[in-house]
Amino acid sequence: MPRRSRKPRRLVADGRVYLWTMRHSHRRDEDGRSVDCRQILTLFPQPARTSGPLRIVFADGPGRYVPGGAPFGSGDVGFTRGAELNLHEPGAVRALLDVALARGWQPGEQRAVDVDGWSLLEAAAAERAGDTDSEGP
Repeated sequence: MPRRSRKPRRLVADGRVYLWTMRHSHRRDEDGRSVDCRQILTLFPQPARTSGPLRIVFADGPGRYVPGGAPFGSGDVGFTRGAELNLHEPGAVRALLDVALARGWQPGEQRAVDVDGWSLLEAAAAERAGDTDSEGP
């Protein structure tokens, strides 16, 4: 039975449990066209009552892409000439979480925190590349 796409997924990192979701959003311009595409990865430290969520936001812009249909797959974010990740992959989510933690995000904060995903992407992609390389053939 396939996983329901709106159901939060579970991630355990350094002994702490997180639930995570991903969603795509945009707004409509005055002509009804979709503009300002965003991919939002939200991590909820558990238990939820003790911590606010971390929202990692990838907004469409020059030299960047977020999933919105062909030719890119669902969950793909990246620079058109550089680093990329698929936000459906737990390892990519873990890499983004690790970078956010290394840069000072504290899971015990009571308020929601929004972070620009583009500021984390290159370091997280490099971490993922290191994980892949160390696994061997």
